[in-house]
Amino acid sequence: MNIASLDDFDVRGLRVLLRVDINSPIDPETGRIADDNRLNMSLPTIRHLAEGGARLVIIAHQGDTLDYHNLVSLAEHAVVLTEKLGIAVGFIDDVAGPAARAAIAELGEGEILLLDNLRFLTEEVSTFENAVKLDPADMTGTYLVRNLAPLFDLYVNDAFAAAHRNAPSMVAFQQLLPAAGGRLLIDEVTALESIVGDPARPCVFVLGGLKISDAFSMMSKVLSEGTADLILTAGITGQIMLLAGGTSLGEPSEAFIRDRSLDVYIPQAAEHLERYPDRIRVPVDVAVDAGGQRRELEVSALPVDSMIVDIGRQTIAGYRKAIETAATIFVNGPAGIYESTVGEEGTRSLWQAVAAAPGRSVIGGGDTVASARRFIDVDDIDFVSTGGGALIRYLSGQALPLLTAMRRTQRLGE
Repeated sequence: MNIASLDDFDVRGLRVLLRVDINSPIDPETGRIADDNRLNMSLPTIRHLAEGGARLVIIAHQGDTLDYHNLVSLAEHAVVLTEKLGIAVGFIDDVAGPAARAAIAELGEGEILLLDNLRFLTEEVSTFENAVKLDPADMTGTYLVRNLAPLFDLYVNDAFAAAHRNAPSMVAFQQLLPAAGGRLLIDEVTALESIVGDPARPCVFVLGGLKISDAFSMMSKVLSEGTADLILTAGITGQIMLLAGGTSLGEPSEAFIRDRSLDVYIPQAAEHLERYPDRIRVPVDVAVDAGGQRRELEVSALPVDSMIVDIGRQTIAGYRKAIETAATIFVNGPAGIYESTVGEEGTRSLWQAVAAAPGRSVIGGGDTVASARRFIDVDDIDFVSTGGGALIRYLSGQALPLLTAMRRTQRLGE
């Protein structure tokens, strides 16, 4: 993948700057971390560097302007990391100022310091990225990079979940320092490349959920390049496919789609159905919410004056069979409104099939992983990506700024 790994470096005595993604949901009532999954995923790289004798400094973001309630200090993150690692993780409420630089200079071998939230710096928030178009070379002059880069011997990035971000902490240090991918970053790219590169056949994609821009951006690439042998559509993606095939759903469901401007995907769906009729499955029956009760009906019985909330049992059975015989399975998005009793059966059944299937399974995306955790032990999934936007862009064939920057750097000593 043309990215140096930790195994390419002897880090003993080196000052190492590690960029991780430990951005975690914050409970609005308690202000405490509500989910520590990303913290857990960062542990192997942190442990490797600390035990290898690096003088380790960690940088990370938490929250953003669009989710301001999550824009908090990383002080608790340091406490949680200390507990999980069994190694003291120091913390300083400074990002790149004099106090942070002084603390970095005093680090000994094997010691760890977490700096405060990167997004306390304007140049690291998404609104800055969107409004001020800087390339990586320009970013070497930002406050963060010009203050920290001279203090380090090696930059390590383990933040695949933020790989789509064109921010100084993600793409600029590689201009000035030798760089390596952390354990998680290498695992993420390897897992996703096993899907888009040369997947074991048959390769089945299960695409559902509400954020259908993700589904359609992937669909075009994996169909045209032959990556997916079969796509099983569910959720709003499945409903758009039904509309594209000429099936009227009924006013409640169609109004839901129109009000969110999701009907713009109907022409694209129709084109896919015309070009790849044997490689796309659409629901043959659906479930609706009939006054709080689940009612199933075949697609031929549509339209209906109730909201469609799930795929029906015939569809579930057909999709399960495809999953059970697949050699590679990728899932993005639940099959229905899984949070409700009337709409959970499709999502639950498909997740159980994926967990039990002998094929290699890869999943990703926030709502995807949340729905999986609701119904199965995610340890039964072969690879759970930390990425949301980064994962979708990778599978859609779009360049990720982080990976471009990592491939540009030189290994230490070259």
